[in-house]
Amino acid sequence: MGDVAILGVPHDKNSSFMRGPAQAPAEIRRVMHAGSANLCTERGRDLGAQPNLHDVGDISFANSADDFAHITAVVDEVLKTGARLLTLGGDHAITFPIMRAVAQHFRPLTIVQIDAHPDLYDELDGNRLSHACPFARIMEAGLVDRLIQTGVRTLNPHQREQAARFGVEIIEMKDWTADALPAINTPVYLSLDLDGLDPAFAPGVSHHEPGGFTTRQVLDLIQNFPAQIIGADVVELNPTRDPIWMTAMVAAKLAKEIAEKMLEGVEGRETG
Repeated sequence: MGDVAILGVPHDKNSSFMRGPAQAPAEIRRVMHAGSANLCTERGRDLGAQPNLHDVGDISFANSADDFAHITAVVDEVLKTGARLLTLGGDHAITFPIMRAVAQHFRPLTIVQIDAHPDLYDELDGNRLSHACPFARIMEAGLVDRLIQTGVRTLNPHQREQAARFGVEIIEMKDWTADALPAINTPVYLSLDLDGLDPAFAPGVSHHEPGGFTTRQVLDLIQNFPAQIIGADVVELNPTRDPIWMTAMVAAKLAKEIAEKMLEGVEGRETG
């Protein structure tokens, strides 16, 4: 089935500093359909008229004994239909259980992570499932063949050691140029943490880190992405810190552009 599915994962139990990203999937959908903008991408594709783009709603955690196992199971069921998945988080901790399912369907596989933080801590405040740790867990479990991080501007000695341990390729924000992303010869899972953007463009996040991407830079990266995107997440919007829907609108626009790239991929699969 050549479809792209949108799934909300309203989960932030592993956030440090403050909660709030669990409210993000509903907020992104609200601004996307609020009528102040339309559902067309910058290249003119009307996402509201795409029969192979489906919003499958949010994961419910009401009766979940193990939230991460539940996320993995739900994602696996979506992928078994042949659809590719765009996830609206939630905090960045959700990427680990998502990748446990994605890795069963796509190999070889590269993650490209846009983020102010490498999220490679072995643990944070005693929590190995913290939103500061998902990429350490992903690499430990051997879920991907390659991890490329960009936008990073918070590396400390521990995370530098972790990056060396796992062979992570990091393009720090201070070194970013339009052609900085290396060649990629595998399908890609794109993990987009909104704090990868400068807080001037995306203030509605829990951890402000000045000196990040502009919205235009991230749009250009998505639109000119050098590999096939087979899955993606947009995470760490915190509506409790978001003035006048500003970051939610950024999240919605970036999600629309990612959805278009993913649709191009499934359409190419059907005709290839």
